[in-house]
Amino acid sequence: MRRPLSVLTLSLPLIAGCASTGRHVSDWGEISLQPGDTGNCLSNPCRVFFQMPPGEGTYLVTANKVRVGEFPAGQKVTLGSFFESNAIELPGTDVPTTYIYIPASSGSSSVP
Repeated sequence: MRRPLSVLTLSLPLIAGCASTGRHVSDWGEISLQPGDTGNCLSNPCRVFFQMPPGEGTYLVTANKVRVGEFPAGQKVTLGSFFESNAIELPGTDVPTTYIYIPASSGSSSVP
């Protein structure tokens, strides 16, 4: 009995490390997020709006480490339509990662 409890005790910090620091947002068709949010879009594709953090100049935005573009600080911007789940980051900043979860398209199949 002690072993399962110790495994659970050791797992809790790992699970907590995966948790976001912001809000949990759900919507269909389009979603508005800000740094640290976790978004669940109920459609595929999903148009993603993102509230850029305050500051001066522009920030580079990536989705799953792929460049999306540079956007002005403090503005709500359109990142585009996403067809898969992504981790949205602003490299070189302390801004928390934003996660967007998007369902698989109805046309996808796991059978070749």
